[in-house]
Amino acid sequence: MAVSVPDICDDYFDELAVLAPGFRDFGAKSRFCGEIVTVKCFEDNSLVRDLVRSEGRGRVIVVDGGGSMRRALLGDLLGAMAVENGWQGVLINGCVRDVEILKGMNLGVRALNCHPL
Repeated sequence: MAVSVPDICDDYFDELAVLAPGFRDFGAKSRFCGEIVTVKCFEDNSLVRDLVRSEGRGRVIVVDGGGSMRRALLGDLLGAMAVENGWQGVLINGCVRDVEILKGMNLGVRALNCHPL
């Protein structure tokens, strides 16, 4: 018998958190999972850059960008580094750029929106 995500949520309600709707898909991987590494930054992607340069080992980066819609925290160059170093995906509470290129990369990318800066 198949188990659905809502079934898992029902069974583990007190032990999980569910991301609010609103994140858009920008990467080639529509599904991704892995151990999570978190970083908090606001309109400065230097901490994201440091993470994607490190060995990903199948992990996922979760970026708390404060929901800013004024600056992108991931683009094609950092996305390429993430793929090269074995990251599965990046989830950003903020924006990405270079969306045409990101969608061709073997990387899961979710963000609130896109922004060219």
